[in-house]
This record gives sequence, structure tokens and C-alpha cells, in this order.
Amino acid sequence: MSAQTETRRLSWWGWGHEDEALGPAEVDRLAALVGPLLGLDGLTARPAPRIEDVVLPEPRVAAPPALRDISSDDRRDRAAHAHGRSFADVVRAFEARAEHPPDLVLHPRNEDDVVAALDWCTERRIACIPYGGGTSVVGGVEPAVGDEYTAAVSLDMRAMSRVLDVDVQSRAARIEAGVLGPALEEQLKPHGLTLRHYPQSFQFSTLGGWLATRSGGHYATLHTHIDDFVESMRVVTPRGVVETRRLPASGAGPSPDRLFLGSEGILGVITQAWMRLQRPPVHRCNATLQFARFGDAVEATRVVAQSGLNPANCRLLDNLEALISGAGDGSAALLLLGFESHDHPCDTQLQRAVEIGRDHNGVAQEKRAQSAGAATAWRDAFLRAPYMRDAMVALGVISETFETAVTWDAFAQLHESVLHSARTHIGKGIVSCRFTHVYPDGPAPYYTVIAASKPGDQLPQWREVKQAVSDAIIAAGGTITHHHAVGRDHRPWYDRQRPQLFADALRSAKRTLDPAGVLNPGVLIDP
Repeated sequence: MSAQTETRRLSWWGWGHEDEALGPAEVDRLAALVGPLLGLDGLTARPAPRIEDVVLPEPRVAAPPALRDISSDDRRDRAAHAHGRSFADVVRAFEARAEHPPDLVLHPRNEDDVVAALDWCTERRIACIPYGGGTSVVGGVEPAVGDEYTAAVSLDMRAMSRVLDVDVQSRAARIEAGVLGPALEEQLKPHGLTLRHYPQSFQFSTLGGWLATRSGGHYATLHTHIDDFVESMRVVTPRGVVETRRLPASGAGPSPDRLFLGSEGILGVITQAWMRLQRPPVHRCNATLQFARFGDAVEATRVVAQSGLNPANCRLLDNLEALISGAGDGSAALLLLGFESHDHPCDTQLQRAVEIGRDHNGVAQEKRAQSAGAATAWRDAFLRAPYMRDAMVALGVISETFETAVTWDAFAQLHESVLHSARTHIGKGIVSCRFTHVYPDGPAPYYTVIAASKPGDQLPQWREVKQAVSDAIIAAGGTITHHHAVGRDHRPWYDRQRPQLFADALRSAKRTLDPAGVLNPGVLIDP
């Protein structure tokens, strides 16, 4: 089966493809929209950075003969792998600062290359950072490993991008971990199957990255995380290969797959996985409900989440989120509902969900075209949001997101605390909220914070807001991350969230699988 190819050039400093970045006219329109909301006049964008302006130290190591063919010390390659795509990453890259570049970038073609890379890194005490698409927004792929290592390399898995086997009868496939989302779906399509896992980073992220970070995907209810689609995994560790048995379910002790799901590359390198697939949807229906009061919308969403209807889409947008996404005019909160099925029509489920919304003072947009229009506008804004964030950086504006999950009984207090904390630290600015996923026992609220910053002071002000809002989330009983992972940026709050004995157990697992502590040091735990 065909491997993925990338003919368009990816940005080395910002999101996605260079030719999809906001053009000058789009940036001007964004400045005209955001400026008045932030109390700023005359916002102008700074020019994008040039790769020639990035200062990189000479590599501290040279690849051994066994790895020479897959090794790169190219300036652009090293600069692009020096960071992920968090706000702080983009600000530093925009200023042509590559603070922790890898000495080399390795592009393994197969599992033997991965084994050779880990053997070399272990022998030479070289930090090895597993790298999928580089879309981490939490500092998960930056080689910020301290001075205890002789060097650092980035292990870019994207050359391992094939669908190796397809079991049509069981609806599953064995897939290499480096495959990007679009290339994966392209290879499954001839078999009439789909993984249907669409994170915001779908176009630029890999299956291995989704697994290593417990990515959240397309479905707003039921099968919300990549975890739900895993049959088995194959992981290369410095001690050897771990391959779990392919089963639909098992009660045989703690699940070994669960050890590696969300491990963020600290225990081993995921090379393959058997993934559960499905038939693509044939039947779709959707509706949009408007609510004058956000509290009514929250209650309606809770009842839908607890109804057993399991909509594919159940996204709640507050007034401001609806406005800035173009899904609404800001006068009402919107609940976007969508159902889909390969097997049967879903109009009955949609009708009942709309009834629930009306029971909570929701007003349905009767015309299907209007309803689809709001959902399409939100989806388009959702996919363009990372490019807009890059433009915000160029305009000198702070733009950050906070995503969490909390039980329904605790949501009101968490919501109030987050809004108060964010508004206290940004002054005049924008704080919006949406629910990305919902569960019978709680929502996954996602907050966007946009604020003015003083020239040259973006990062210190960002850190202040990041600290304050993250503190508020943990204090209110939420998780520091529902689907963005931990990385280095969330470590202080993850350390407070996880049980101490579990941290000790995780360290023990790392000592067993990675005795030299070379895999992604500083993420999740200290080696």
C-alpha cells in the first residue's frame, strides 16, 4: 500500500502548510475584528521569520554508519524539530529563537532503524525525542532535556506510514504509527472502512502521536478518545519489543495497552497498532439550538449526554465562541447536534435531542440549511484556528486555550473560577467557552483566551495567564488536560493531579523499559 507523500512545504515555525497561512488581507481583517475587543487601535503584523535568521549550534554528535542514511543535520529540519506548536513555541520561533534544537533528526524507515537508534542513544546517553507530526501544544516534543545528556536527537516517525494489513471481517487494520491522518484514510478507503478519528490536528498529526497523547477525536460522545479504537499495539523500547495480543476485549489483568497509551514517548516508541475501524456514515442529520441563557444550554447538553442517544456531534458554544467562530451573531449560545450512521436513518434520535433542547428553553433553527450553515461555519473556523493563532502572534496578541473535563456537579464552580481568573489577569480581552466532548457524568469545557500584550512581553504575560487559569482548573477539581496531553508545559499541574504512588509506579516502569532514561526526559516524570 502506498506511503504518504508531502509535496507542499510545511511551515518550520508555525502551523501547517506555508501556503495556507493567513494572507495580508486576512490578517488585516483579523486585526480589525480583534483590536476593538481588546481596546487596541492600529494593530499591525510583524513580518514572518526567516530560517536564515535562526542561530543553531553545531551538532554535538555524528550519526554512526548504521544510521547515516536516515540522519539529517539540515538547518530547516533541526529548527522545525526544535519545538512543537504551543503558543510559547510559536512566539519563540517567530522571534527566530530555537532554544533547544536537536543535534540531529533521524527519519527511521522501519522498525530495525528504530531499534538501531535506541541502541545508539542508550549507549551514548543521547536523549531521544519521539516525534510524530510535531503538533504538540504542551511542549511534548521540544528537546529541552538539560545538561545530563551528551546530545539530543528527534526521532521523526513519518516515513513509517503504511497500512500493513486489513481485516475486513473484523473491521480492523494493522497500521504503522507514522502515518498522517489523510494518508491513513486514503489507504483505508478502498476497503470501504474508516478510522474516523479527526482531532483538530488531523491533517498534520500521526497515528502514533494520537496514541501517545490519548488524542480526542471526532465523536463528541461515546468513543471520544483514540483509546476506544485500539485492539493491540507494538512498541519498541530500549529493552526490547512489547507487542500486545490482538483481542476485542480482555479481562486478563491490567491492560498493557493502557500502559503505553498516553505515555508520551517516555516508555518506548509506538511503531504499529491494530485499530478498530468502521463503515463510513451514509445517514446524517443535524440541528442547531439557540439559548438565551448559557445555563439553560448547559442543562440541555447534560440531559442529551445522559439520554443514551449518543450524538456524534454535541458541541456547545457560548455566545462569544459562537460570535468569533462565525457560527452565530453573539446573541445566543448554540448547541450543535449531529447524528450519523452507516446502517440506519438517524432522524428519530435527532428529533428527540431537539425536544430535549426545547424542554430547556432552546429554540431550534427549523431550516436544515441554516442548521448546517452554523455547523459548517464552526467547523471551518475550528480548522483555521491554529493559522489564526499564528497571525495573533504576528500581531503581538496573546492567544491561548485551556481544555479540561469535570463532573456536572462541579462545572458551575469551575466555569466561574476560570472566567474570573482569566479576566483578572488579562484585563480587557476575550474569554470564550465551548464543550468539545460530553459524557454522562460531565463535560469537557474548552476555553479560549485572547488578550492584548505589551510589545516584547508576550511570553511573560502568557505565563502569568497560563499559571493562573491552570491553578483555577486544578483547584476546582478539573483535569489539567482532557486531550492535549501533559508534555513539559503541564507538568506542574499533572504532578498535583496524579497520585504519588502511581508516579512511583510509572518511574519503576520507566526504569525497567528505559534504564538509561533517554526517552523524552522531563515529560510526565523526572527520570
